Parts: sequence; structure tokens; C-alpha cells
Amino acid sequence: MHNKLRYLVSLVLIGLSLGSCKKDETGPVAGPLDEALENVLLEHARGDLAYYRMPASDDLGRIPQDPHNPLTPQKVALGQLLYHETGIAQNPEMEMGRSTYSCSSCHFASAGFQAGRFQGMGEGGEGFGANGEGRRRAGDYPEGMLDVQPVRTPTAMNGAYQVAMLWNGQFGAQGINANTQEAWTAGTPKENNNLGYQGLETQAIAGLSVHRLVCDKDLIESLGYKELFDQAFPDWPEETRYSKETGGLAIAAYERTLLANQAPFQRWLKGEKDAMNEVEKQGAILFFGKAECVKCHTGPALNSMAFYALGFYNLNDCPEETFKTGPTVVENLGRGGFTGKAEDNYKFKVPQLYNMKDSPFFGHGASLRKLRDVVAYKNAAIPENPAVPQAQLPAAFHPLGLTEQEVDAITAFLQDALYDPGLIRYQPTSLPSGLCFPNNDPLSRQDLGCE
Repeated sequence: MHNKLRYLVSLVLIGLSLGSCKKDETGPVAGPLDEALENVLLEHARGDLAYYRMPASDDLGRIPQDPHNPLTPQKVALGQLLYHETGIAQNPEMEMGRSTYSCSSCHFASAGFQAGRFQGMGEGGEGFGANGEGRRRAGDYPEGMLDVQPVRTPTAMNGAYQVAMLWNGQFGAQGINANTQEAWTAGTPKENNNLGYQGLETQAIAGLSVHRLVCDKDLIESLGYKELFDQAFPDWPEETRYSKETGGLAIAAYERTLLANQAPFQRWLKGEKDAMNEVEKQGAILFFGKAECVKCHTGPALNSMAFYALGFYNLNDCPEETFKTGPTVVENLGRGGFTGKAEDNYKFKVPQLYNMKDSPFFGHGASLRKLRDVVAYKNAAIPENPAVPQAQLPAAFHPLGLTEQEVDAITAFLQDALYDPGLIRYQPTSLPSGLCFPNNDPLSRQDLGCE
């Protein structure tokens, strides 16, 4: 009896020992790499790991938002449709461009809400290819009428973590732009800052005019959107409810929900310790440690509202044909082109880092085409553009001494651990107009299978 009791006790102790090694409800037990990564993250976090976590896209109360444009499900739903709606392209430079493009022409889901090519192209473009790379200038469109920008199209994703938008941060009346009123030039898109909204809202409102998209009551009714506007803006007077301002606010509300919250790194932050492999974890430890990337890239979107000159080439330096670019366009000056301050010249906003491989063009001028090349560029700290004065380069831009293996590990973290594979969930299945999107020109409809 005594021996039997000792046997049973030994079984219990063995069971308890084995139980301590089992997976808990959130996933595998953290290993040495997980503990090392958590420690280096906490060195830079404001509080705990929640500092880096993104909320669910339908958890509207936890998504950063403009207090002047509170998020509602109805507003987000309307914005999703307007963002993709080619039917509102009703003020084209040429008749053949009518109803052929949308906001999503240059910011669509499968390209990580970028353009899928080195230079985005709205009106005047034709075709789509497999992922936007096949878009080109329609033969009859003069260059001056093309809807293109002289810098690479930034992503519309994770914009909730930016109070000012574009590479030069020119859109947004708050935060870093609070004292830039002199630069809000009348008669230009920048004057929309006078409305007082944050960057996403200001950019969306301005963009409707910049890209010749119409949002008035007659068109809204004809396309079947009136009830959606009524549901999204019930407190707005009817005389102002159907407008570019409300349309822009809805689009911005939708854009705030475009979060890469299913990326492996985000899943790891929420307890899934096997969401990243060992190389990706090693890369993350380097990213937040030795490689010093976290000095500029932090928070949930791994971005910041800072501007730096890193000596990248401009879009006009691309080997491909570009339009409305050149060595003297003001956009090449970055933040300085907006503020007019010499000390801001050649400085561009720190971008977010998720889903970069969906549209493999990096830097404001799309000069680098592989993520590993970006890491190697930062490691060597040798500027490629001789036009950028050495005095403008930041002290943080210095050789890092990373080995080839370490460069590979950081690349793996950026390329795979920060990749959300399901962004198509943010795309509507159809539009009230029934038109094709993100483009609706004949060649795009053929490429997209809309015919």
C-alpha cells in the first residue's frame, strides 16, 4: 500500500512537470529568442508590448481617429465603396477618362494599398496587368493631362498612425503642421488644411478635387449612394451632407481601418509565439537593437512623424519612363518643399513598414527594388544621390557594421513577419454602380476579368 501511494505521488509530480512544458491557450511557451525579443521591445515601448499592437479593424474605439471625424460602421462602409468607386470619376481632362479610375487605382489591396508600379497612374492610364504593374499611359493622353504624382505613391495602409500625410507631410492641420499656416497656399490642395482636420481627412477631401472625382447630390443619387450618406452623416444638414467634405471624411474613416493586424509580428505580439520563425525573430531583435531601426520606426505601424534626408534618388532618376517629374520639381525637396525652410530640404517622412513586398519599390523615388537592398543601403550609409548635401544627412545615418547574415535576418523580418496576407478583406465585392475597380478602362476590365 505504501509503495502504491509513492507510485501515485510520483505520477502526479511527473504530470505536473510535463504540464509546465505544455502549450498554454495562447500558443507555445516562449523560448530564448522570444524572451530576448520581448526584452528589446520593452526597452523602447511606452509601457508594455501593447505599444506595438494594432487593434482589430472593427474595434473602432481603439483605432486612432480625428475627433472631428469619429468612426462609425456606417461611415466606414460608405468610405470603402467611395474609395473604390470608378463612377465618381466624372470630371476628367479627356472624355475617354470618364468613369475609368478611382482612389484605388493607385492604392489597392493586393499591392499593399500602393500602386503596384514605380509611379502611380490614375486618369489617363490603361490596363492593370497582374498586380498594377501593367498600367501604362493610354496612347491618346497628353502627358500634361495624366493624373500622376512626381514621387512614389505612398501606401494608404496604417495611416491611422499618421497625423500628417504624404512624403512631405503637407496634409493635416494638427500635430507637426500646427504652425505651418503660411504654407497652406490658397488655390492649392494645401488650403484644405484650413478645415482643421488631421492628415487622412484632409488628404481625402483634397484628393477628390486633385484627382477630378465628383461627389455631389445628383451624382450620389444616380449611383445609389444617397441612403448610405444619410446613414453615415445623419447629423449633417441635408444641404451639406452630400459633398466632397463628407465624401472625404467617409473615405478617411475607411482608410483608418486599413490595418495590417494579421501580420505574423502582430500575431506574435498577441501571444502566438510560433507566428514568426527563428530567423525572423533574430531579425526583429536586430531591428529593435543593433541595427537601430527603432530610432525612426516605432509604434504599431513602425513609422514616425519625423523627416530625414537619406540621400535616395528621385523618381525622375528611374530607368523607366516617368511623367511630370524632373530634377527641379519642388517635391524633390521633401519637407522643405512644403515648409519653405532650407533646413527641411531633402527630408522625407519616415514610412510605415508593413506589406512592403506587395509593391517592391522603395524610397520616395522608387530607386531601390528589393527589400534587402534597402537594409544594405542603411547598413552601408552611403547616399546614392549626390544632389543631397552631406550636412542634411542625420547622425543616425551611419555605417551599422551588420554582417551579411544579419542583413538577411532583418530582411526576413521586414519581408515576411510584417506581411499581412489577407488585405483583400478590405476590398468590396462589388460597387453600387456595378462598375469595375480599381480601374474601369477597357484594357483594365479585360485584365481584371470584369467583362
